[in-house]
Amino acid sequence: QVQLVESGGGLVQPGGSLRISCATSGIVFGINDMAWCRQAPGKQRELVAVISRGGRTNYADSVKGRFTTSRDNAKNTMYLQMNKLKPEDTAVYYCNTYNEGRYSAYWGQGTQVTVSS
Repeated sequence: QVQLVESGGGLVQPGGSLRISCATSGIVFGINDMAWCRQAPGKQRELVAVISRGGRTNYADSVKGRFTTSRDNAKNTMYLQMNKLKPEDTAVYYCNTYNEGRYSAYWGQGTQVTVSS
């Protein structure tokens, strides 16, 4: 059974930082490219960051230079360090596998990140 469990979200002031995590089970984590995406109310899902099985990363222009994703294959877990947060970063953040530019059919509950003063 595939499980993707996001955690670590919360309320943070503009300019602040937050690190969210994605714990996985039921997949062979180390052979998958992984992605973070987010969805704000009334908006389409947005791809935020991708990390390949080998650790190569790519970021959306909107977060480049502020967000960093990493993975720990021994723990089947990936992370998203978010710095210099802006109100427009407010969204529910999800993780998923991301192979050949496609998400799997499995989704977790996401973790809410709210940036507000």
